[in-house]
Amino acid sequence: MQHDIVVVGAGVSGLVTADRLTTQGYDVVVLEARDRVGGRTHTVPVPDHPEYRIDVGGQWVGPDQRALLAELDRFGLTTHDQDDGRDALVSLRGSLRRYRGDTPKIGAVALADVGQALWRFDRLCARVDLDAPWATPDAVRLDAQTFETWIRRNLRTSQGRDFFRIGCEAVFATTSANLSLLHALFYSRSGTSFSHLLTTGGGAQHAVVDGGMAQLAEHLAAGLGDRVRLSSPVTAVEHGPGGVVVRTGADVLRARRMVVTVPPALVAGIAFAPPLPPVRDAVQRRMPHGSVIKCHAVYPTPFWREDGLSGEAAGDTGPVKVVFDATPPARSGAGPDDAPPPGILVAFIEGADALEAAAWTPEQRKNAVVRVLAGYVGDRALSPTSFNEQDWTAEEWTRGCYGAHLPPGAWTQVGRALREPVGVVHWAGTETATRWCGYVDGAISSGERAAREVAALLPVA
Repeated sequence: MQHDIVVVGAGVSGLVTADRLTTQGYDVVVLEARDRVGGRTHTVPVPDHPEYRIDVGGQWVGPDQRALLAELDRFGLTTHDQDDGRDALVSLRGSLRRYRGDTPKIGAVALADVGQALWRFDRLCARVDLDAPWATPDAVRLDAQTFETWIRRNLRTSQGRDFFRIGCEAVFATTSANLSLLHALFYSRSGTSFSHLLTTGGGAQHAVVDGGMAQLAEHLAAGLGDRVRLSSPVTAVEHGPGGVVVRTGADVLRARRMVVTVPPALVAGIAFAPPLPPVRDAVQRRMPHGSVIKCHAVYPTPFWREDGLSGEAAGDTGPVKVVFDATPPARSGAGPDDAPPPGILVAFIEGADALEAAAWTPEQRKNAVVRVLAGYVGDRALSPTSFNEQDWTAEEWTRGCYGAHLPPGAWTQVGRALREPVGVVHWAGTETATRWCGYVDGAISSGERAAREVAALLPVA
C-alpha cells in the first residue's frame, strides 16, 4: 500500500508525529510492535482495586513542561499534585533523617558541600548548547570524562558524593560512571537543572495525571483510528530518493517518507538497505538505556501519613534507592459509603541494582523491596495486600528505561547524527528532544519537530 508517511512506533512521540501530519492532510500509517500504544507510558489497574490505576511507566508532570500540559489540556486530562506537604526521609551512611521541603538534612558540612557542587554543576550546565551539545565550549574535555569523575573531583564529603550518585541513578537509571559529563550537563539543562529534575513540588515530579499518563497516548491513538497498526514490528526498510519500502512480519508498505520514533537501541534491530551511514549507526549503538524495575506495594490505607510522612524517601542502600507515595486521590463522584483509595508506595530499583535484581525470583524482589520500605515507614510495610512490578529492561520493545544515555566521547564524535535525517528517513523520540529530553514532554516536542521537518519537504498529495 502506498502512503505519504510511515511512522515507526506508537509511543507518545510517534502518535504526536502522526497526529500533526494527519491534521495537515497527509496519509499516515503508524506501525507499532506492541499490542498496545503508549511506549514507555503504561497504565494498569491497581491489583484488587480495578477502579484505580497506577502508572508502571512514565507518570510525572512538571509545571514548566508546556508541551505536555498543552496536550493534557487538549484532551481534558487533569492532574493532582505529588504529596510533598509532609516529611520526606533520607538515609545516608546509616543515618535516617526526616526533612521537609527541597533540602535534605544530611549534616551542615555535607549540605554545604552539595550546595557548592550544585552551583558548579549549574554553571557548567548554562554553557551547554542544547541544539548542538558537541559545539558547547570545551565540549571535548567535558565529553572525555564521566559524571563520576566530576563527582569525585568536586565533592569533598562522602555524603555529598552519595547524594549526587543517588540523584544520578534516580534521573538516568544508571551509575554515574556510565555516562559522560557532557551528557549529564545537557540532560540536566534540558530539564532546567539537575536539582530541578530531583524536585517534587515545582520540579519534575510535581504532579500526576488523574487516571494515568497512558491516557494521553490512548486519546491520540483514538483520533488516528485504524491508521495505527498494532503487533506490527518493522523488520526491514529499503530507502532511497523515491521513498521507502517498509516490511513488517505480515505487510509491505510503501511511503514517500518515514519517521522512526522508537528508542535508538531498537533501531539497530531494523535492517536498512542501503545501510545507515556509519555515524548514524554509531550513535544509536552507543546509546544504551538505563535499567529500572518499577514496583508498587499496595496497602489498605496510606498509613505512613499518620506519622506525618509523605512517603518520599531516598537512600544509599539498595536495591531500592528512591520511593514515592503513589496513593490515588478518591474517585470523583464517589459516594460517602465508598471505600477510600488504597495506600500505595512506588519503589524504584535502578541501575546496577536493577540488573542484579532481574535475576531474582519475583518473590525475592518483593521481599527485598518491602524490607527497604519497612526501614523507612515501619513494619506495616512488610505486608502489602498486593504487589506489582514492571521490569522495563526485560521489555522486548524497550530494553530499558527511562531514556538512553551517552557514554564518554559519544556526543562529540557522533552526536550530530542523532536528529539529522538520512535522506527520506527522519528521527524523533524523546532522546532527540532539546527540551525535557528523556521525558514525555520531550517526546511530544520531538514529534512536533519531526512533523515540521517532513511537512517542509513533502507537499500534500
